Amino acid sequence: MREIREYNMNGTIILGVDNGYGNVKTAHRVFPTGIIKCDSEPVLSKEYIEYDGSYYIIGEGHKGFVADKQEDDDTYILTLAAIAKELEARGLTETRIHLAVGLPLKWVQAQRESFKKYLTRERYVSLKYKKVDYLIEIVDCTVMPQGYAAVAENLKDFKGMNLLVDVGNGTMNVMYLNNGRPIESKSWTEKLGVNQCFIRIQNRIMDRTGTKLPDEIINDFLRYGDADVSEAYLSAMKQVAEQYVQGLFQKLRDYEYNEDLMNLYVMGGGAKMVEIFGKYNPDRTTYNHDICANAKGYEYFCYMMLRQKNRK
Repeated sequence: MREIREYNMNGTIILGVDNGYGNVKTAHRVFPTGIIKCDSEPVLSKEYIEYDGSYYIIGEGHKGFVADKQEDDDTYILTLAAIAKELEARGLTETRIHLAVGLPLKWVQAQRESFKKYLTRERYVSLKYKKVDYLIEIVDCTVMPQGYAAVAENLKDFKGMNLLVDVGNGTMNVMYLNNGRPIESKSWTEKLGVNQCFIRIQNRIMDRTGTKLPDEIINDFLRYGDADVSEAYLSAMKQVAEQYVQGLFQKLRDYEYNEDLMNLYVMGGGAKMVEIFGKYNPDRTTYNHDICANAKGYEYFCYMMLRQKNRK
């Protein structure tokens, strides 16, 4: 069994949750950002939590893009489900946790305190997942910048000028690093996540064939760059993907990206699309396909912040 790295501070587990627009990730679990509320226990699905007198099927349906994740209870419920899933992976049912979460680079400052308050509305949480009772004490929450947190542990490896690009489902976060040091004035958040490519593929196929392409087929294509469909459909999908990735690189060039002067580091759910359909110098481009990289980074970054704070 693979050993699970655990960050613990004074008996409290630091648990990272990456609330993406396409998937919710913890260090060891991933599930689609979908949620359906039921008044009675689901008959077919086993992926649900029982909380506060209601049942929530996790990973079904699709939650649309919202700039403010606090506008309803969905992100809170999905976070509780993520906690339960991660605790299951660690063999725990009752524990104290310090939540480590993130927001897009340019939204952290404006939303940090309200997002923390939103996620810590209850100190003691009781829920059931797979008919197992979980009792969780949420003692605190730290909100960090997406992308940067994922590489915080390896900043020493970023020699010279680097452009860090985190292509998620809803947003693309861009940040310059100079010898591992972030340049805050050169960081941006763009609504250019892979969901934009999803929508364009759906529209292109509808316009050309009158057919509504199933979401599952598009998601497989976005994940692997291929799909089990006829050549006519696949060719149209690839054409859209190439145009989408060209748009990403044009946006990077708008932010003065020059492959002759800097290295490119691409991560997030959209990294595979960039690798397959992009035009770049492979010797100066690195891809991180670990979809849990942000969640793992939140745990490490939060631990280091708390350790430094305790030393003062």
